[in-house]
Amino acid sequence: MTSQKITPCLWFDGNAEQAARFYTSVFPDSRIDEVNRSPSDYPSGKAGDVLIVTFTLNGQKFTGLNGGPNFKFNEAVSFQIDCKDQAECNRFTEALSAVPEAEQCGWVKDRFGLSWQIVPERLTQLLADPDRDRARRAFEAMMTMKRIDIAAIERAADGTAEAGTEKKTAQPVG
Repeated sequence: MTSQKITPCLWFDGNAEQAARFYTSVFPDSRIDEVNRSPSDYPSGKAGDVLIVTFTLNGQKFTGLNGGPNFKFNEAVSFQIDCKDQAECNRFTEALSAVPEAEQCGWVKDRFGLSWQIVPERLTQLLADPDRDRARRAFEAMMTMKRIDIAAIERAADGTAEAGTEKKTAQPVG
């Protein structure tokens, strides 16, 4: 096993341990690795307060730092979750989305303000389709969605629906 060289460090305002416990409950192959307490007072806390939490999400190491109120998460940085199917997309969306008005194109914001991209494998495949019209239709359908609906994107890619609305097809008479 190779050692991870880059570890994302997430800045929290006193709730790094709570966040790490929440995230490790959402992702498989996850755990709290270590909780370190401050050896002395610091600008955002006191000696003995949780300062750093190291945790693993789905095999990826993270650090949570209780740095104080100075910095907040924003959409310039997000974590992408690759999902195998609609059920997995739905599970992660339900678990992580705490700000429904922030949902757009599969992006969600959790209760700590961190942004996540819920990306089904099928969407990635459709966006890379060599038929660029098909890829465009899939992309345009995705752009109209808050939560990703794989079946609706497939219908759009196939030309049987536009912008998430199914086209009416003629029914045989008789």
